[in-house]
Amino acid sequence: MPAPAKTAKTPAMTAEAIEALLKVEFPQAFYDGSGLSLERVDYADIRVRKAFHEDHLRPGGTISGPTMMELADFAMYVAVFSAIGPQTLAVTTNLNINFLRKPAQADLLADARLMKIGKRLAVGEVTIYSDGEDEPVAHVTSTYSIPVQK
Repeated sequence: MPAPAKTAKTPAMTAEAIEALLKVEFPQAFYDGSGLSLERVDYADIRVRKAFHEDHLRPGGTISGPTMMELADFAMYVAVFSAIGPQTLAVTTNLNINFLRKPAQADLLADARLMKIGKRLAVGEVTIYSDGEDEPVAHVTSTYSIPVQK
């Protein structure tokens, strides 16, 4: 896996602050047992993990597309928080995923990096890997709408 890009900016929220916010504001997705965890939070550059579970498999023994899409969307949400702070009403306006190869039956890691952060939109990309593998299993581009600040 490529090394994370280094940036001089401090993240708007720490991993601990994002986890606490998600547990309160989005408990249906982020809860003990969800399998989602934050591994690294830098400014607009994060890594999250989805723990492997057999429920994620589809016929043929591969991890399902919806599981990888969930992880990519979650990673973008965390990346947005890392750049602009606790904007829980930020929403996905676009998500495009390219499945590159069959993922291993292992945890999935998602590296998300915001490429543009504007007043109304954040555009980023997510690369998903099987834990322990160097080659990505999916590549995602996504746009988030940022709520108007009042």
